[in-house]
Amino acid sequence: MAHCFVGLPKDDKGKTVKTYLYKANRTTKFRQVLWGDWLSVEGEEPDGWLRIKWGPNSDSPQTVFIPEAHTAKTRPLEIIFLDVGQGDGCVLVTPERNEGEAVIVIDAGISTNMFEFLLKRFKPYNVDFQFHAAVITHPDEDHYGGFEPIFAAPGCGFDVVYHSGLVERPVSGTFDKIGGLKKDPANGISYISDVAIDTDDIKRLFGAGIDIGDFEFPKVMRNALNNPKIKSFAMLSTEHATKENGRSWMPAFAPADGRDYAIEVVGPMVESDAAGKPRLRRNGSYGETKNGHSVLLRLHYGKFKVLFGGDLNDKAEKFLLKRLSGLDRFPKAGSQTYNDMIDKAAESFRADVMKVCHHGSEKVTDAFIETVFPAAFVISSGDKEGHIHPRPDLLGRLGKLGRSATPVLLSTELQRSTRELEDEKMVQALIERVNQLRDSPTDKRRDRIMDDIWTLGRSNVIVYGTIYLKTDGERLIAAFRIETGSETKKWFTFEYQFDDNGELQLVT
Repeated sequence: MAHCFVGLPKDDKGKTVKTYLYKANRTTKFRQVLWGDWLSVEGEEPDGWLRIKWGPNSDSPQTVFIPEAHTAKTRPLEIIFLDVGQGDGCVLVTPERNEGEAVIVIDAGISTNMFEFLLKRFKPYNVDFQFHAAVITHPDEDHYGGFEPIFAAPGCGFDVVYHSGLVERPVSGTFDKIGGLKKDPANGISYISDVAIDTDDIKRLFGAGIDIGDFEFPKVMRNALNNPKIKSFAMLSTEHATKENGRSWMPAFAPADGRDYAIEVVGPMVESDAAGKPRLRRNGSYGETKNGHSVLLRLHYGKFKVLFGGDLNDKAEKFLLKRLSGLDRFPKAGSQTYNDMIDKAAESFRADVMKVCHHGSEKVTDAFIETVFPAAFVISSGDKEGHIHPRPDLLGRLGKLGRSATPVLLSTELQRSTRELEDEKMVQALIERVNQLRDSPTDKRRDRIMDDIWTLGRSNVIVYGTIYLKTDGERLIAAFRIETGSETKKWFTFEYQFDDNGELQLVT
């Protein structure tokens, strides 16, 4: 069936207008839609409207209508910061049509939210569920746990599973879990030298015959190894990447690969021992070290750049900034050396949008925020955690140090004001149906109750907290759901574009 995409139409004054699907009378709104939403076209009407089959693979598809002028043959690149509760989970969908589309899942939270989202998002047109890449930025469960049901699902595959090189073995302890520490006698610094690099390393550590016990990370990797649709595993770092023009790029997404966009790898930064073997330095505690060596990606598309900051922390930021600038000591804020360091590091980290490091932790340096200098920040965090993320003091610093007079701060937790589990009407309806079972039990009625229990058990994070970014390299929108429950008053959006001086501006 032919398809097109929702466009980004303008009115007579050049202002972006909201777009809707309409019922058969062409005046009653069916639902509000966003730039780039996929539309299955049933046919063209003689008056300039398109007939759309909404939910073509669902149990109850509907025929709706949209003005053809509000559609496009091409679509923007899409980044979905899923509200996974406490944790990180992001989906990048590239703008190519059909077989050219690449889907990259960057972390998956700890719950089943990512799995449910992928099923709902791609079922209408991608029945094979063969995605390009899964990126486990580092081995913290609130980043990798959600991959367990995804990797275990029949028919859900990835061309490659990327990781930071630090993979937790099925042993107790701290640094022993990622291969142990070895001190370099030449500089006195301790390093993790036994990093996992390729598929053979993953098989050696988690394959058949290895007792993985009840350890969580090994379970995830065992599921991936047992999935025939997962083709390979690879470390992703500044050294384990495609090298081009002095920079590191995700394989298949370097500038020379001929796409309109590229994905740069800016961390972790690997150091080599005397024999040239890759290693990652200890940078504080066990948690600080594995967080600080998160996979860091910078998306380039036209005029826009987006930085994915993993769980980077202050110690790691200082290491990265010094290393990029060739400094041995971290300079004093405001000094010429400090300003030179910011300018040099900005070549690798400057971005227009930043996925804030470590869920809005306060352990971030002003220097790193100044280096990235984004106009918009996205924070992924959840209700049920004791870290008070995002930290109020961090929010103030982001607003102060971000680009423009009014940087936009978007948070998966703050955009969703409802509690994670809340549906009073459904609870009451379930009570009534359970009471009816005593008088007239039927399989159909029981099945309906089970379906509703499943729906109730799904938290509102999968509905309301998610933040969408869409860009064609010239324009960018950030959108999130309004908690009205209405399909016609559904989205709140910010729009950005560059002015004549090349400065990024929020369109009002």
